[in-house]
Amino acid sequence: MDTRPNFNSKTIWTADNLPVMRGMNSASVDLIYLDPPFNSKADYAAPIGSEAEGAVFKDTWSLSDINEIWLDLLEGKHPDLHKVIMAALTNSDKSYLIYMAVRLLEMRRILRRDGSIYLHCDPTMSHYLKLAMDAVFGRGAFKSEIIWKRTSSHSGAKRWGPIHDTLLFYAPGERYVWNEVHQPYEQNYLDDFYRHEDRRGRYRLIDLTGPGTTAGESGMPWRGIDPTEAGRHWALPKASLAAAYPDRDLSELSAQARLDLLDKAGLVHWPKSGRRIPQAKRYVDEAPGVLLQDICADIKPIGSQAKERTGYPTQKPLALLERIIKASSNEGDMVFDPFCGCATTLVAADRLQRGWAGIDVSEKAVELVMDRIKGDQGLFEDIVARVDIPRRSDLGKLPKYNCAENKRVLYGEQEGYCNGCRKHFEARHLEVDHMVAKVDGGTDHLDNLQLLCGNCNRVKGKRGQEYLVKRLNARPQYRYA
Repeated sequence: MDTRPNFNSKTIWTADNLPVMRGMNSASVDLIYLDPPFNSKADYAAPIGSEAEGAVFKDTWSLSDINEIWLDLLEGKHPDLHKVIMAALTNSDKSYLIYMAVRLLEMRRILRRDGSIYLHCDPTMSHYLKLAMDAVFGRGAFKSEIIWKRTSSHSGAKRWGPIHDTLLFYAPGERYVWNEVHQPYEQNYLDDFYRHEDRRGRYRLIDLTGPGTTAGESGMPWRGIDPTEAGRHWALPKASLAAAYPDRDLSELSAQARLDLLDKAGLVHWPKSGRRIPQAKRYVDEAPGVLLQDICADIKPIGSQAKERTGYPTQKPLALLERIIKASSNEGDMVFDPFCGCATTLVAADRLQRGWAGIDVSEKAVELVMDRIKGDQGLFEDIVARVDIPRRSDLGKLPKYNCAENKRVLYGEQEGYCNGCRKHFEARHLEVDHMVAKVDGGTDHLDNLQLLCGNCNRVKGKRGQEYLVKRLNARPQYRYA
């Protein structure tokens, strides 16, 4: 199967993301980050005069006939996902989850087996979305629930102040890309441990010895100090020595000779009195920071005067996306954002030499991508703006969709019943048709084909299956079940 992307890197679509994703090759994306609407019951608009002026979206949901039809279709093929949606307590929540469910299923298909997906949400729907992600990607694919402190304070009426967002990190493959990324130490950690200071800067003390004695050279005295007397042996900080003498091969030197070099570099702390064992200095600028934690309190929200601020209603900081992209992708990988909005994901991916693609319903997104990347990189000539649906190239040579073999298989699967009105017919009275219309990204693959009687096929035309079901449900004698 061809898993190469069937679109150029640096492509942004202005369209509904569902049909565009349907047209993308399977397993063609390495990392997905999505910051979808949260079902916040609010409408958003960028302020007049901002770069994002004109960007608006509604985040209010209500259950429609189309939603209910999608729910019926999900029940047959994805029963676990259907159960999650049915557990929602309000019609608004159900509507939102149906919208997200059909898109998450496409994201699972286009994500590589060693890829990762991060879903950014807030406490409004995070509990439902985690269950939906479990149902789509598998419970074992869950890796982390990351808390991002998005604001320093927020008053709450008779509740704890809401100051965080949640990111759900899933990786469905047993082996997935993971790079060690460090975040800065918190100030209280530095104050507690890096308590010493000299002309070079702040430092902490670390042991020059390890527990246990040895008869080798690491157990021999150095400058009159015998570590064996304390039940220990010399244990030198290799990283500090390598950093101090990058062009020297120290492997043949004795422990005592290396201790001399360490002291010569000013990296040994001598006690002021007595014959206590000296310690090594580790300066704060040598420390890489702490490995990524699932609480991010060091990345601040975008301030009113921040250079990167566009005015987009739900803009996230570049530092947050850069951290995600560094941890879960490598240079040259394809990063995809199906709700790219003000293009923060795409700008971060571009900075880090990743390929990228994004989708947004707003035409303003294309402008923001080009303006921000031009301002960041100084050029944008290779950005591709599209409104069409890509054509999949990963299916190989498929038989003509209405061939006799497809009809034979489908007749057995449907047991001779029309997939619209549910009446039984002889095979010669049933016609092969697409469930997802080709104009909406549907393919000739068997999974997207069905048998309809002539009447249902005429009613449906070139539209999707949900249109046919809606029309049939308007007739009580043809209720879709």
